[in-house]
Amino acid sequence: MTITEAAQHSSETVSTGDDADFVLSVRDVTVGFGSKIVLQSLDLDVRRGEVLGFVGGSGMGKSVLMRTILGLTPKRSGTISVFGHDLSTASDKERKNIERRWGVLFQQGALFSSLSVKQNIQVPMREHLKLSPQLMDELATLKLELVGLPQDAADKLPSELSGGMIKRASLARALALDPDLVFLDEPTSGLDPIGAAAFDTLIQNLSSTLGLTVYMVTHDLDSLHSICDRIAVLGNKRVLAIGTLEDMMKNDDPWIKEYFRGQRALRRV
Repeated sequence: MTITEAAQHSSETVSTGDDADFVLSVRDVTVGFGSKIVLQSLDLDVRRGEVLGFVGGSGMGKSVLMRTILGLTPKRSGTISVFGHDLSTASDKERKNIERRWGVLFQQGALFSSLSVKQNIQVPMREHLKLSPQLMDELATLKLELVGLPQDAADKLPSELSGGMIKRASLARALALDPDLVFLDEPTSGLDPIGAAAFDTLIQNLSSTLGLTVYMVTHDLDSLHSICDRIAVLGNKRVLAIGTLEDMMKNDDPWIKEYFRGQRALRRV
């Protein structure tokens, strides 16, 4: 019995909207804190099955947008639709079913420090599904294998893991419910070049084998070059440009030009 089958068993699933071109659509969204507007009239679409890299200057609001999509930060106006459902008008039941179809890896991993790796992976299962302890243990084992962690990591606490292992354990938790959409916030930050490259390869392999749609906030030029199908650039409180890496290399916006063709970018060639 797969976890998807278990989910279908436990409650009614949300309408998928599989005919839609976009898994995620953001329209005219404005977000602010007090008198400060961080995002204004922002539009963004994420295509089904793509790896979208979301870049921008530090403090420009990349993580703010991701948190707004997830419902962790309130928006002032606009609409956010996921799997064809407007999150603002979705019922509690629809919202829960939508959330069951996405997974999130936060920048620092956000693992519960008092729980073992296995228990962390099982948190979404306990929240959304009704499964036996044995089945949850078996599924957690599968998720560990999926992200390339050894089985002896299951009973370790986050404090006993390396930075790279924390990232993989967090990704295993994000994949706990077999999501269609995965949000990754700076997944390679804090990793050495070898570890970052290995994590990029892992994301790429998972995306292609599982058919995942990946929304990735990142500063990592190597990630943008190696695994992203398209790139969206945040600036001036909105999406300045969206397209392939080739499109970005041709763009003459000063910030985009410096980011993709500046001295630091050229040193990677």
